Amino acid sequence: MHPTDIKNPDYFHKVVDCQWACPAHTPVPEYIRLIAAGRYADAFMINWESNVFPGILGRTCDRPCEPACRRVRVEEQPVAICRLKRVAADYKGDVSDRMPTVPQIRNGKRLALVGAGPASLTVARDLAPLGYHLVIFDGDNRAGGMIRSQIPKFRLPEEVIDEEVGYIASMGPEMRLGHQVDSLERLLGDGFDAVFVGSGAPRGRDLDLPGRREAAANIHIGIDWLSSVSFGHINKIGRRVIVLGGGNTAMDCCRSSRRLGGDDVKVIVRSGFEEMKASPWEKEDAIAEDIPILNFLVPKEFKHANGKLYGMTFEKVKAEFDHRGRRRLVPTNEPDVFFECDDVLVAVGQENAFPWIERHIGLSFNELDMPVVNETTFQSTEPRVFFGGDSAFGPKNIIWAVAHGHQAAISIHRFCQGADVNERPPPMVTLASQKMGIHEWSYDNDISLDLRFKVPHRDKDVALKDIRSEVELGFDDQLAFAEAQRCLNCDVQTVFTDSLCIECDACVDICPVDCITFTDNGDEAELRTRLMAPAHNKDQALYVSGLLKTNRIMAKDEDVCLHCGLCAERCPTGAWDMQRFLIDVAQAKNACCSN
Repeated sequence: MHPTDIKNPDYFHKVVDCQWACPAHTPVPEYIRLIAAGRYADAFMINWESNVFPGILGRTCDRPCEPACRRVRVEEQPVAICRLKRVAADYKGDVSDRMPTVPQIRNGKRLALVGAGPASLTVARDLAPLGYHLVIFDGDNRAGGMIRSQIPKFRLPEEVIDEEVGYIASMGPEMRLGHQVDSLERLLGDGFDAVFVGSGAPRGRDLDLPGRREAAANIHIGIDWLSSVSFGHINKIGRRVIVLGGGNTAMDCCRSSRRLGGDDVKVIVRSGFEEMKASPWEKEDAIAEDIPILNFLVPKEFKHANGKLYGMTFEKVKAEFDHRGRRRLVPTNEPDVFFECDDVLVAVGQENAFPWIERHIGLSFNELDMPVVNETTFQSTEPRVFFGGDSAFGPKNIIWAVAHGHQAAISIHRFCQGADVNERPPPMVTLASQKMGIHEWSYDNDISLDLRFKVPHRDKDVALKDIRSEVELGFDDQLAFAEAQRCLNCDVQTVFTDSLCIECDACVDICPVDCITFTDNGDEAELRTRLMAPAHNKDQALYVSGLLKTNRIMAKDEDVCLHCGLCAERCPTGAWDMQRFLIDVAQAKNACCSN
């Protein structure tokens, strides 16, 4: 077992959880501490710097950071990181004077951005302050892409979109809205130095089943239907509605249907409930609105009479697993199931559509008819063309589109300045002691014992009457403070200096979770069994010191450490310190372009 170098960022990659789990690497504990201190504008700007859309993501993010939250190691529910992000946006006040300035003199480079969704807007936000002339094209008349067209307003109010898209629009990109790009070859011929494609995955998958064509008037593609609802083209639906699919789009479809006249709405899924792609909270919200989710039913036929849809039949299936653990769905041989319906919403997935990209211009496509894109640089095989968001690697979510946008902006900047796009600026990592003096800390390390606080919701009877009435009301400042106190400050690390240790065991005595052990060194597997609290999670690195004066080592299990700082407070020699670990992931402004 070799001693771990605490200065090695790779070690912290395994220790600092939520900010590494976020694709945009948002410094989560940092902004949560600011929220607890009532510094909402500062918390918002930290979010804005990394994830660009704090108010939007605070309502809609898929929360990849929360499963990595260290709070789940001491209780079931993580800190409500996503909803605290919304608090920063709701309480920040006017931050317009904090936005970056755009130079009046441009750098002479013109860039085309196809699509006005989160990926393109992120690229624009990163490159506008560097003097680029940006032209954003979108077929819709308002910017936002899928943020505006596919997320129901009861989840994301229009004014939040307007505000956060507006911050980027105010940086001066040329907005050619209502302008559908129909030829990449023509766009490249218009003198642009580079093109970024952030057009999303605009086509919903259909189901080619018996009766599909005959009953087409009442069978709708989910994302197209949501877009029509969002822009006010559709304001009602039949009383009996079937939604096909188990993802978040299906949840948005069924909940929207309840607000447009559907009082018998059900979601029907071919997989099991736990295997559905929808986020757990999205399923919970649908069920709370009296929408049943029926599983292990495969659609077979749309039933119709004289062109009028009246129902669907389904085959009952079950899951079987082979010797390798691979699952397949097999018929149960039970009778087919029939459900009456007036309308069906098909939400079984999305796919990319690139009819506007000519295949002879040097841009390669793979066997799935997706562009060949470098996963690090986001550059295509046509060096001037870059991709990001859903159009790069297929449907994901907003935070991934933002992360793609940041990285693509670095590549575009380096490409336009004649530098190697494969050379990536490293993240800046800092460690700063949080100990100001004896028993004085620059952060509050009093950990709350509370369970996760529930976000207040609008009364269901009221919410279901208005499709634009936001359901989640968000934390107020008092609930936000209480929830923020649940954060374990996982970015404030215990740092041990073995040369200062006198092996008095004071830290062992005071540790509330028995995560510190002084023992003989040994192989990792064997050492894990000798710790005060056996370290069973092999995915989490142990923190092991060098040899101490007694030839023992100190081993700490990061999997259970609460980062409470009691060891550092109790240590008589200062061998333990608490140091704040801050990731500052490089963006285009940090991308040095010297050859």
